[in-house]
Amino acid sequence: MPGAVVFDLDGTLIDSAPDVAAALNRLLAEEGRPPLTLAQVQGLVGEGARVLMEGAWKATGAAAEADAVPGLLKRYLAHYAAHPADHTVVYDGVREELARLKASGARLGICTNKPHGITRVVLDALDLARHFDAVLGGDVPRRKPDGEHVRETLRLMGADGLSAVYVGDSRTDVVAAKDAGLPVICVDWGYARMPVAELGADRLISSYAELPAALAEVSR
Repeated sequence: MPGAVVFDLDGTLIDSAPDVAAALNRLLAEEGRPPLTLAQVQGLVGEGARVLMEGAWKATGAAAEADAVPGLLKRYLAHYAAHPADHTVVYDGVREELARLKASGARLGICTNKPHGITRVVLDALDLARHFDAVLGGDVPRRKPDGEHVRETLRLMGADGLSAVYVGDSRTDVVAAKDAGLPVICVDWGYARMPVAELGADRLISSYAELPAALAEVSR
């Protein structure tokens, strides 16, 4: 078994798209724009809040002016922070598997392109923060798919020198993990924008019950 496991968040540990969509649609309504469907929002999640905002504006009319994006982001995050987990679901088996890994002595971390502040708010609302040795959001100079985001997460976890595995749900996760030199497991239920079999992961899983065997396999 690996000494450390780094997880993506949205689409991997939690289904947060309903609350992301609700916050985003509140902002769009304020701006007189039509709402996005849940499927549209799922297709925009994963590259960080700025990309989410830019994609939402392109999908609902004229693109946002560059100097307007910071203000829009601030308002979106305020809407999200006010309702961080009204409809967010922790995937089946996540809590049990995190507890099992912690009990085994593994160090655990989250590496996400979601802004750091709202990541902490969501984790606290879901009572997940206590499982992790470090959490690193997307407010960094080099974020996924750059492997430095993963490497910095490992450093913050105190996992330098330990064998490590990355668990995610998207091509961005696979590229970042491989750039960091880690084997990568992908879940088949997340927000991938392509067939999961084509992501390039070392192993795919269909439930968290399969994670122990997958971790053992890829970390040999």
